[in-house]
Amino acid sequence: MSFFSRLKEKMTGKKSSVTQKFVSGLGKTSSSFVGAITDLFSRSRIDEELYEELEEILIGADVGVQTTMELTDRLRREVKERKIKDPAELKPVLMELVGEMLPTAPEATRLRENPDGLTVFLFVGVNGVGKTTTIGKLAHRYKNEGKKVVLAAGDTFRAGAIEQLETWGQRAGVDVIKHQAGADPAAVIYDGIQAARARKADILLCDTAGRLQNKVNLMEELKKVHRVIRRELPDAPHETLLVLDATTGQNAMVQAKQFGEATEVTGIVLTKLDGTAKGGIVIAISRELGIPVKLVGLGEKPDDLQNFDGEQFLHALFKDWLEEEETAAN
Repeated sequence: MSFFSRLKEKMTGKKSSVTQKFVSGLGKTSSSFVGAITDLFSRSRIDEELYEELEEILIGADVGVQTTMELTDRLRREVKERKIKDPAELKPVLMELVGEMLPTAPEATRLRENPDGLTVFLFVGVNGVGKTTTIGKLAHRYKNEGKKVVLAAGDTFRAGAIEQLETWGQRAGVDVIKHQAGADPAAVIYDGIQAARARKADILLCDTAGRLQNKVNLMEELKKVHRVIRRELPDAPHETLLVLDATTGQNAMVQAKQFGEATEVTGIVLTKLDGTAKGGIVIAISRELGIPVKLVGLGEKPDDLQNFDGEQFLHALFKDWLEEEETAAN
């Protein structure tokens, strides 16, 4: 069974509404990235010029230099081993290689929740990436699932951050624990834990400041927040989620490395994926950082925040190739 056939078989049982969100959200990337590769693979022969142009396309889609080199090197090896002569035959090979770089097992990308009490998620990331909006959307999701949610406004540094989180709290119908601007973030998170316990909440979502100008301060602040959380709940935070803006491309990788030095990041939230033609950043993050992408923003509505699904991503990214294969098979 070909890779195309295996993916199609797996996708048969997926929810159509989720599939459509991925297809729509990755429309710009698929059109630009896969469209350019399709044109490249329509050539008459496989030569060094083809590999060089493929590298340019991959880097241009923010797949990253390291991952691009690995992909093209592996493609060269597959061409040699399989004795491939026709560039059109490279499509399923490249798609399979990309698939191997993405986590496709559901447990690899599922948010880790506490089965026996309060679940605490800590959100980190620079200002403007959609951190507060992500918290609001996730609060909306959990509230709709019938769970009791509390938000902790731990970003006491940025003007308007507390008010913004309160607005999302009102929309979702959940409580927000806050202090005055400039207060100690760790104290806010501590009060958030106490309030969540007192209200028998299921989920506590904690916002934090996103300044990177002084990394020493950021590190110390996040370490203190972690100490406070672990003192109250030894197995928490259950997830430390780094929020990145997909439209910033390789700058998101730089941020990921910097925050990785400041705190133990367990998962990535990639926002605004629908607003960029450079969705290849998902591949670069998965391969180079070794941190799973757990949530992706595929639009502005609350339910457009979706759990990342490697198979959905592949299906949406390479949908034209899959449709082409299906047409040929029929």
